[in-house]
Order: sequence, then C-alpha cells, then structure tokens
Amino acid sequence: MPSEHSYADLLDLNAWIRKNSDAFHWQCTARTVQESKLFPVNPYIAMSYLNAWYRYPSLFRKIEQTMTAEELGDRAREVSSASGIIQNGIISQFYLGGRQILIDMGMLKPTDALDDVAYVLDFTKRLNQSYHRNHAHILPSDANHRAQVLPERVVQVFQADSFTVKPGDRLHTAAGRFLAQLSQYEFLSHCECRLGINNSGPYRIGESSEMLVRDFVDLAEGDYPWLDGVASEISYNNYTMPVVLKDTHFNIVDDWASFEATPAYDHNNVTSIGLYTSDYLSDGYIPVAMDNPATLADFLEHERDVIARATSELWAVMAGWTREQLVDSGLLVYYGVAKDLAHIAGVYDQDDWMLVEERAQRFKPLMNDEYGRDLIAELVGYISLSSQQGNGYTMSKFSGAPGDMWSTIPYSVLADDEFSSTVGPIRSGSTSLPAKTSTWTTTQGRLPLDEVNRRARELNPLASQDRYRFLDDRWLKDHVGDLRADELYRHTQQRSRLLAGKGAGLTNADVEALRS
Repeated sequence: MPSEHSYADLLDLNAWIRKNSDAFHWQCTARTVQESKLFPVNPYIAMSYLNAWYRYPSLFRKIEQTMTAEELGDRAREVSSASGIIQNGIISQFYLGGRQILIDMGMLKPTDALDDVAYVLDFTKRLNQSYHRNHAHILPSDANHRAQVLPERVVQVFQADSFTVKPGDRLHTAAGRFLAQLSQYEFLSHCECRLGINNSGPYRIGESSEMLVRDFVDLAEGDYPWLDGVASEISYNNYTMPVVLKDTHFNIVDDWASFEATPAYDHNNVTSIGLYTSDYLSDGYIPVAMDNPATLADFLEHERDVIARATSELWAVMAGWTREQLVDSGLLVYYGVAKDLAHIAGVYDQDDWMLVEERAQRFKPLMNDEYGRDLIAELVGYISLSSQQGNGYTMSKFSGAPGDMWSTIPYSVLADDEFSSTVGPIRSGSTSLPAKTSTWTTTQGRLPLDEVNRRARELNPLASQDRYRFLDDRWLKDHVGDLRADELYRHTQQRSRLLAGKGAGLTNADVEALRS
C-alpha cells in the first residue's frame, strides 16, 4: 500500500535532508575538533544521536499539542535561551545521525519510521524558518554565514544603551576577564562542547563598526543535575552581552553560532558593551547592572569570581565521575539541544530530557573510545560508511566524495515499496548520573518545575500576540506611523536607559546621536 505522503512532500523533505547533510559536513570538517582529555566525546556524540532517534518524534508531538513549531521559533527569537542558532539548527542533524547509524548497521531500512522521519524533519524546518524569519534564510550558511536573527527594535536598544569602553579602563578590563571565565565555564558545564555559547550578527553600527551579540546559556541550577549546588551562586541562567567592535568585520557567523573576524577578534577593538538576561519567562531582554559603567563593572568582577569558583568545584565533581557518567552527561547535553522548546511550551519533564532510553542503552557496550572515534569520523567526516555511498558518478557538494552524509527517503514508498510508520512511543530510560535535587533558576526567581511550567504556559509575550506577531521589519519599513508599530517598539524599549518611550522610526544615526 503506498504511503499517504505526496510526491511534493518527499521532494521537500529530501531537499531538507540534503541541505542538512551538506551544511553539517562543512561545519564538522571546517569548524571543529571533536576531542577532549576528560570526556569520551565521540562515544557520547554517537549515543546522543541514537537517543534522539528514539525519542524526538514523541517529544515534538507532545510539544506541538501546546505550541506549534512556528510559534516556538517566534518566541525563541525574542530572547536568549538554549533554543538558539546552534541548538535549533542541529536538532535534525542529531536525529538523522541516529537514523544513519542504524541504517548502516542493517537495523533500519531508509523506508522505516517513515511518518516519524517526515514529522521530525517538517517540525525542524518550520522551527528554523520561523526563528530565522528576519533574514529569511533557513540557516546562516544560506546567508553567506551571517545570522542576523534579531529585529531592529532589539538591536537599537542594545546599541543605544551599551557603555563606551577603551582599552585599559575598568569596564573594558572587567568585560574581557568575565568573557574569558564565562567561556571556560560553559565548555566545562556542557561537557567540553560549544552548545552553551551562541553568537548572532553581525549588525552594522555606523560606517566602520559592527555588533556581535554574544549569548551564554544554561549557566545556573536548572536542567543539568550536575550543576545543582555547584552553580547555586550564579546570578542568572542566561547572559547576553552585545559587543561593538571598530574596524572589524565578522565574515563568518555560522550554523553553530561561532564566528570568525577580519582582522581576528581583538578585545582592544571593543568600543562598547552591554549586559542582559532573558529566558522563556522574561518577555524580552532585561538589563543587568546597566545603571552606569561602574555598576556594570562591579557586577562583572563579582560574577567572574562566582563563576571561577563554580568552575573549580565543577572540575572536582567531574574528576570523580565514572566513564559511564562522563558519557551520559555529554550525550544528554547533545541530545537535549531541543529541551528549551519544551520549556517555552510549558511542558518540560526532566525524564523526557535527562534520561537515556533503554533502546539506546543497548549500544553502550560498543562505545569504547576507538569505536566511537572511528564511527563519528566515518559518519560526519570521511562520509565513508557503506550506507552513505551513491553511484560512482556522483560528487558531493563540499568533499566531492561519491556519497552524502544522510540517506534520503526512497520515492518508492509512493508506489509499492514496504515501509514502517514509527519507532513507537518512548520507553523507559535511565542514567548513571545523580538525580536533580534543586530548583530552576529563571528570570522570575528560583522555582520548582511545576511552577516553571505553569508560568511558561500562562506567558503571552507581546511580540507573539496576534495583534503584533506578524509585524516584521519589512512591514515596519512602510508603517512607521502605525500605532501598532509604536506599541511594539515602546514595549521593547520599556527597560532601555536611553530609548524608553521613543517608539518606532529611529535610524541608526538617530540612536548614535542620542548616545552622544
């Protein structure tokens, strides 16, 4: 019996699979080194892919019972959280990675779990199209590696309220030291991967300056049980630091939210900075210690010391872990890239996102360091697995190899080929890690999970309300005098030191004039 999916559906899904394949190959071979002296990185990556394969279909359907992928993307775009550029962009990659491993092992056919595959791919495509609405590309690599995610009204506030700094002054020095310590902590807390750090931009500021918006997420006590106690003194779960640099062009802000600049990023070229926090409960960005340069410097110096202590304590905790705990923590960070979508929808369950399902657990005995290394190298680097090979005349986009990373869906399911529909519901899971014991750190305080979910479900951010949701920058260009435009801009400006009450219609030059 033919599949109920149409030919047009499969054409679209296979094009999305191939886009993911090409983008991920470029990132994996040009932008990363997958190794660590502490964590078994490649084994935990492979395990995360398998956990994603078995669990994502049920979890995304659960989320969409409350909130659509499009609304999730709209909400994620307005704040900083663990639903940023890198997280949203690699959900489909991890899911397809689990599928490819199982196909290569002979445990799946490319026609298996057809309805699950179609749903997850459609979900992730809609999510990313919505999240990247402002530059109308589905991935930064489609925009020549630019990620101009934020609307004008948000960038204007960041530009207006940032404090001017010069090399050697107190705030400039405090910001550089804070960013260095924060980056070190994020890599450790995320099991030596980059998933805690996002960057968006560049945004043009005048003739010779550009803004990079730097996001650091999942810092405090929250979803990761290994941060309970260790991170209890960290003030906020997420930080956003807009930095403006002179004479620097960010020629790459990529699909993994990392960047390259010409000349190289130099803190001495930073001319102004700000600091904000936000999350799935905040309805926009909240300034942190932004009364004046001295209060911000005070905060950055104090918070750097707090984070330095947390880093030392976390090293001590992780040094005592077994190899299985090291694998479990890393795989849950990777697999959990979609977890904040559940937070935004108000349906987050710790067991959904912090357990390894029994069907994935079966593969753990295979995952010694050598097997994990070779599997990931062949899967995402060399593209040398037998299941990835095409005919001898094909040449893949970047490597020229006769194959591609992810297998497409055979069109034969539209005729008479056999297929299966789903992997079935989520089964029981387990973890070698200690259970979570603390509360969740949010912009509304430290809360138990039931309260976090309740407040998330009740939140109705202004920018997501029907009256304002579809007032994008293209519409605003032609409707500056519209009352709704003023209301939307004034809402974003409500916590701004310089722009409160200014409304729509300001230009980049107007903002600079107000600053001076």
